[in-house]
Amino acid sequence: MEAMDAPISNFTAVHAGNPESDVAEVESFTLRVDDIFQKVDKLEERVNEIEQFYLNASKKQGSNSKGSSTLKDKEKERHVPSIRKQQQEASRREKAAEKRMEELIRQFGTILRNITQHKWAWPFMQPVDVKGLGLDDYYEVIDKPMDFSTIKKQMEAKEYKNVREICTDVRLVFKNAMKYNDERSDVHVMAKTLLAKFEEKWLQLLPKVTEEEKRREEEEAEAQLDMQLAQDAAHAKMARDTTL
Repeated sequence: MEAMDAPISNFTAVHAGNPESDVAEVESFTLRVDDIFQKVDKLEERVNEIEQFYLNASKKQGSNSKGSSTLKDKEKERHVPSIRKQQQEASRREKAAEKRMEELIRQFGTILRNITQHKWAWPFMQPVDVKGLGLDDYYEVIDKPMDFSTIKKQMEAKEYKNVREICTDVRLVFKNAMKYNDERSDVHVMAKTLLAKFEEKWLQLLPKVTEEEKRREEEEAEAQLDMQLAQDAAHAKMARDTTL
Protein backbone atom coordinates (compact mmCIF):
# COMPACT_ATOMS: atom_id res chain seq x y z
CA MET A 1 0.00 0.00 0.00
CA GLU A 2 1.17 3.55 -0.71
CA ALA A 3 1.80 5.83 2.24
CA MET A 4 -0.45 8.88 2.40
CA ASP A 5 2.19 11.40 3.46
CA ALA A 6 0.65 14.61 2.13
CA PRO A 7 -0.26 16.54 5.33
CA ILE A 8 -3.43 18.60 5.21
CA SER A 9 -2.41 20.40 8.39
CA ASN A 10 0.11 22.53 6.45
CA PHE A 11 -2.74 24.49 4.84
CA THR A 12 -3.10 27.92 6.43
CA ALA A 13 -5.89 30.47 6.30
CA VAL A 14 -5.99 32.81 3.27
CA HIS A 15 -4.78 36.35 3.98
CA ALA A 16 -6.24 39.17 1.91
CA GLY A 17 -2.97 41.10 1.93
CA ASN A 18 -1.11 38.75 -0.52
CA PRO A 19 -3.52 37.45 -3.24
CA GLU A 20 -0.86 35.80 -5.45
CA SER A 21 0.57 33.83 -2.54
CA ASP A 22 -2.93 32.91 -1.39
CA VAL A 23 -3.90 31.58 -4.83
CA ALA A 24 -0.75 29.50 -5.07
CA GLU A 25 -1.29 28.11 -1.60
CA VAL A 26 -4.90 27.20 -2.38
CA GLU A 27 -3.85 25.49 -5.61
CA SER A 28 -1.16 23.55 -3.74
CA PHE A 29 -3.66 22.45 -1.13
CA THR A 30 -6.14 21.41 -3.83
CA LEU A 31 -3.48 19.28 -5.50
CA ARG A 32 -2.70 17.60 -2.18
CA VAL A 33 -6.37 16.84 -1.57
CA ASP A 34 -6.76 15.43 -5.08
CA ASP A 35 -3.69 13.27 -4.55
CA ILE A 36 -5.10 11.94 -1.27
CA PHE A 37 -8.43 11.12 -2.93
CA GLN A 38 -6.62 9.26 -5.69
CA LYS A 39 -4.68 7.22 -3.16
CA VAL A 40 -7.85 6.44 -1.22
CA ASP A 41 -9.52 5.27 -4.43
CA LYS A 42 -6.58 2.99 -5.16
CA LEU A 43 -6.68 1.57 -1.64
CA GLU A 44 -10.39 0.89 -1.93
CA GLU A 45 -9.84 -0.87 -5.26
CA ARG A 46 -7.11 -2.99 -3.68
CA VAL A 47 -9.33 -3.87 -0.70
CA ASN A 48 -12.14 -4.87 -3.05
CA GLU A 49 -9.76 -7.04 -5.05
CA ILE A 50 -8.57 -8.81 -1.89
CA GLU A 51 -12.13 -9.34 -0.66
CA GLN A 52 -13.14 -10.76 -4.04
CA PHE A 53 -10.11 -13.06 -4.04
CA TYR A 54 -11.01 -14.58 -0.66
CA LEU A 55 -14.68 -14.81 -1.65
CA ASN A 56 -13.79 -16.78 -4.78
CA ALA A 57 -11.35 -18.95 -2.86
CA SER A 58 -14.05 -19.71 -0.31
CA LYS A 59 -16.46 -20.77 -3.04
CA LYS A 60 -13.86 -23.01 -4.67
CA GLN A 61 -13.12 -24.80 -1.43
CA GLY A 62 -16.80 -25.77 -1.00
CA SER A 63 -16.98 -29.08 0.79
CA ASN A 64 -13.23 -29.00 1.47
CA SER A 65 -13.59 -26.02 3.83
CA LYS A 66 -13.61 -28.24 6.91
CA GLY A 67 -10.42 -29.97 5.88
CA SER A 68 -8.81 -26.64 5.02
CA SER A 69 -9.73 -25.24 8.43
CA THR A 70 -8.17 -28.26 10.10
CA LEU A 71 -5.03 -27.76 8.04
CA LYS A 72 -4.78 -24.12 9.10
CA ASP A 73 -5.26 -25.11 12.73
CA LYS A 74 -2.44 -27.63 12.43
CA GLU A 75 -0.29 -24.98 10.76
CA LYS A 76 -0.88 -22.65 13.68
CA GLU A 77 -0.06 -25.39 16.15
CA ARG A 78 3.35 -25.75 14.53
CA HIS A 79 4.30 -22.42 16.08
CA VAL A 80 3.02 -23.26 19.57
CA PRO A 81 5.93 -25.51 20.63
CA SER A 82 8.43 -22.67 20.18
CA ILE A 83 6.44 -20.36 22.45
CA ARG A 84 5.64 -23.17 24.88
CA LYS A 85 9.32 -24.07 25.00
CA GLN A 86 10.20 -20.51 25.99
CA GLN A 87 7.53 -20.58 28.70
CA GLN A 88 8.88 -23.85 30.06
CA GLU A 89 12.42 -22.48 30.00
CA ALA A 90 11.29 -19.34 31.84
CA SER A 91 9.55 -21.49 34.44
CA ARG A 92 12.69 -23.60 34.88
CA ARG A 93 14.82 -20.48 35.37
CA GLU A 94 12.36 -19.09 37.89
CA LYS A 95 12.42 -22.28 39.95
CA ALA A 96 16.22 -22.36 39.85
CA ALA A 97 16.36 -18.72 40.97
CA GLU A 98 13.94 -19.46 43.82
CA LYS A 99 16.18 -22.30 45.03
CA ARG A 100 19.23 -20.06 44.95
CA MET A 101 17.35 -17.39 46.90
CA GLU A 102 16.24 -19.99 49.45
CA GLU A 103 19.89 -20.90 49.95
CA LEU A 104 20.76 -17.23 50.53
CA ILE A 105 17.91 -16.93 53.02
CA ARG A 106 19.20 -20.04 54.77
CA GLN A 107 22.63 -18.44 55.06
CA PHE A 108 21.00 -15.25 56.31
CA GLY A 109 19.21 -17.34 58.93
CA THR A 110 22.60 -18.33 60.29
CA ILE A 111 23.46 -14.65 60.75
CA LEU A 112 20.11 -14.04 62.39
CA ARG A 113 20.59 -16.88 64.88
CA ASN A 114 24.00 -15.55 65.75
CA ILE A 115 22.54 -12.13 66.55
CA THR A 116 19.50 -13.40 68.45
CA GLN A 117 21.65 -15.66 70.61
CA HIS A 118 23.65 -12.68 71.84
CA LYS A 119 23.20 -11.89 75.54
CA TRP A 120 21.85 -8.44 74.68
CA ALA A 121 19.21 -9.63 72.21
CA TRP A 122 16.45 -10.38 74.73
CA PRO A 123 14.71 -6.94 74.58
CA PHE A 124 14.15 -7.41 70.83
CA MET A 125 12.89 -10.99 70.73
CA GLN A 126 9.16 -10.18 71.18
CA PRO A 127 6.91 -7.26 70.26
CA VAL A 128 7.21 -4.29 72.62
CA ASP A 129 4.68 -4.56 75.46
CA VAL A 130 3.34 -1.06 74.97
CA LYS A 131 0.50 -1.29 77.51
CA GLY A 132 2.47 -3.25 80.10
CA LEU A 133 5.33 -0.77 80.02
CA GLY A 134 3.02 2.24 79.86
CA LEU A 135 4.52 3.53 76.62
CA ASP A 136 1.54 5.69 75.62
CA ASP A 137 3.41 7.57 72.91
CA TYR A 138 5.12 4.54 71.36
CA TYR A 139 2.94 4.37 68.24
CA GLU A 140 3.30 8.11 67.77
CA VAL A 141 7.07 7.74 67.56
CA ILE A 142 7.35 4.35 65.87
CA ASP A 143 5.58 3.92 62.52
CA LYS A 144 6.26 0.21 62.03
CA PRO A 145 7.05 -1.91 65.09
CA MET A 146 9.29 -4.92 64.48
CA ASP A 147 10.83 -7.73 66.51
CA PHE A 148 12.66 -11.01 65.87
CA SER A 149 9.69 -13.28 66.59
CA THR A 150 7.73 -11.48 63.86
CA ILE A 151 10.65 -11.82 61.45
CA LYS A 152 10.93 -15.54 62.23
CA LYS A 153 7.21 -16.11 61.58
CA GLN A 154 7.35 -14.26 58.27
CA MET A 155 10.41 -16.25 57.21
CA GLU A 156 8.70 -19.55 58.05
CA ALA A 157 5.60 -18.44 56.11
CA LYS A 158 7.87 -17.47 53.20
CA GLU A 159 6.46 -13.96 53.13
CA TYR A 160 9.83 -12.50 52.27
CA LYS A 161 10.60 -12.46 48.55
CA ASN A 162 14.33 -11.93 48.99
CA VAL A 163 17.09 -11.51 51.55
CA ARG A 164 17.10 -7.72 51.40
CA GLU A 165 13.54 -7.59 52.72
CA ILE A 166 14.60 -9.56 55.81
CA CYS A 167 17.66 -7.38 56.22
CA THR A 168 15.45 -4.28 56.19
CA ASP A 169 13.29 -5.66 59.01
CA VAL A 170 16.30 -6.66 61.11
CA ARG A 171 17.65 -3.14 60.86
CA LEU A 172 14.20 -1.82 61.75
CA VAL A 173 14.22 -3.77 65.03
CA PHE A 174 17.33 -1.95 66.21
CA LYS A 175 16.55 1.45 64.67
CA ASN A 176 13.15 1.53 66.35
CA ALA A 177 14.80 0.86 69.72
CA MET A 178 17.41 3.53 69.09
CA LYS A 179 14.78 6.02 67.97
CA TYR A 180 12.44 5.57 70.92
CA ASN A 181 15.01 5.17 73.70
CA ASP A 182 17.45 7.82 74.85
CA GLU A 183 20.99 7.25 73.57
CA ARG A 184 22.27 6.90 77.14
CA SER A 185 19.76 4.15 77.98
CA ASP A 186 20.74 0.49 78.11
CA VAL A 187 18.29 -0.51 75.35
CA HIS A 188 19.66 2.12 73.00
CA VAL A 189 23.26 1.00 73.61
CA MET A 190 22.32 -2.69 73.23
CA ALA A 191 20.48 -2.01 69.97
CA LYS A 192 23.34 0.07 68.56
CA THR A 193 25.90 -2.61 69.46
CA LEU A 194 23.90 -5.46 67.91
CA LEU A 195 23.17 -3.42 64.79
CA ALA A 196 26.90 -2.92 64.28
CA LYS A 197 27.51 -6.66 64.67
CA PHE A 198 24.72 -7.43 62.22
CA GLU A 199 26.04 -5.00 59.59
CA GLU A 200 29.47 -6.59 59.86
CA LYS A 201 28.09 -10.06 59.14
CA TRP A 202 25.73 -8.76 56.46
CA LEU A 203 28.68 -7.34 54.53
CA GLN A 204 30.09 -10.87 54.30
CA LEU A 205 26.92 -12.15 52.61
CA LEU A 206 26.24 -9.06 50.50
CA PRO A 207 28.50 -10.00 47.54
CA LYS A 208 26.54 -13.23 47.03
CA VAL A 209 23.24 -11.34 47.26
CA THR A 210 24.38 -8.76 44.72
CA GLU A 211 25.63 -11.45 42.36
CA GLU A 212 22.31 -13.31 42.54
CA GLU A 213 20.31 -10.13 41.94
CA LYS A 214 22.38 -9.30 38.87
CA ARG A 215 22.06 -12.84 37.55
CA ARG A 216 18.30 -12.81 38.03
CA GLU A 217 17.91 -9.49 36.22
CA GLU A 218 19.93 -10.80 33.26
CA GLU A 219 17.94 -14.03 33.11
CA GLU A 220 14.61 -12.19 33.25
CA ALA A 221 15.68 -9.82 30.47
CA GLU A 222 16.90 -12.74 28.34
CA ALA A 223 13.67 -14.69 28.94
CA GLN A 224 11.53 -11.71 27.94
CA LEU A 225 13.57 -11.20 24.77
CA ASP A 226 13.39 -14.88 23.81
CA MET A 227 9.63 -14.94 24.36
CA GLN A 228 9.13 -11.79 22.31
CA LEU A 229 11.22 -13.19 19.45
CA ALA A 230 9.29 -16.47 19.51
CA GLN A 231 5.96 -14.64 19.43
CA ASP A 232 7.08 -12.32 16.63
CA ALA A 233 8.31 -15.26 14.58
CA ALA A 234 5.06 -17.17 15.09
CA HIS A 235 2.92 -14.16 14.16
CA ALA A 236 5.01 -13.43 11.07
CA LYS A 237 4.79 -17.04 9.89
CA MET A 238 1.04 -17.23 10.48
CA ALA A 239 0.48 -13.96 8.65
CA ARG A 240 2.62 -15.18 5.76
CA ASP A 241 0.70 -18.46 5.57
CA THR A 242 -2.65 -16.68 5.67
CA THR A 243 -1.82 -14.61 2.58
CA LEU A 244 -0.75 -17.64 0.53
